[in-house]
Amino acid sequence: MEKYSVLMSLYIKEKPEYLDVAIKSMIDQTLKPDEIVIVKDGPITIELQNILDKYIKEYPNLFNIVGYEENKGLGYALNFGLKHCKNELVARMDTDDISKPSRCEKQIKKFKERAELSIVGAWVDEFYISPEEIVSTRKVPVNSKEIYEFAKRRSAFNHPVVMYKRKEVLKQGGYNNFLRRNQDVDLFGRMLFSGNKAENIPESLLYFRSNNDLAKRRKSWENTKSYIDTIKRFWKMGYSSLGDYILIAMAQTGMYLMPIELQHWVYKKFLRK
Repeated sequence: MEKYSVLMSLYIKEKPEYLDVAIKSMIDQTLKPDEIVIVKDGPITIELQNILDKYIKEYPNLFNIVGYEENKGLGYALNFGLKHCKNELVARMDTDDISKPSRCEKQIKKFKERAELSIVGAWVDEFYISPEEIVSTRKVPVNSKEIYEFAKRRSAFNHPVVMYKRKEVLKQGGYNNFLRRNQDVDLFGRMLFSGNKAENIPESLLYFRSNNDLAKRRKSWENTKSYIDTIKRFWKMGYSSLGDYILIAMAQTGMYLMPIELQHWVYKKFLRK
């Protein structure tokens, strides 16, 4: 079980220089991917296409570029890409982050050690300008029991660094195509509640690009409502408790109403290390 696919979604607003570094970080893995599937979520710029063409030319048998004409969102794109992945193990990767060289080798090792696992994640180091200047680390629960409890309220994984079993994701119907936010929280919550086991490696295996755009998305009512609605669905299906739902509704609304500077401080002080 050493072969794995990389799954990335690309849309028009991504920066070519970020895409270039993201792809290179996957090619430079100590355990090389068997394929890299990139979904073009709608039209992309000439500059982005040039980056893809460069890598396709250099690695003609590695890349599988697929897509469609209209932007449909991350959930739809990842479901579309999953159907084109040929391997059972799939490593998620965003087009603006940077995987550390041993990331996938360590995740594959974990799957070998624990055959019952469906998801293996890790911690991430967050940076603004350069990965040499880490501003915080998002640490998530490590073992299955802790993850199961934690995910009733908060995201128990760092989505860009997860590796999962394709068949188990598809068995749950994949990502929710109708969600524009928190698709990963929704999917992984459903997987955990249905009995899938997961672990997070207690080590940062990816550099996560954090910036003002991310802060604005967190501040948006769309993001806030989406998260509250996700936990509400967990409550309705019997995963989260009514108390979990009420607590998250209050906390998320409070965060939304905060000035962005205060919100940023709360994230850094209480939700990051």
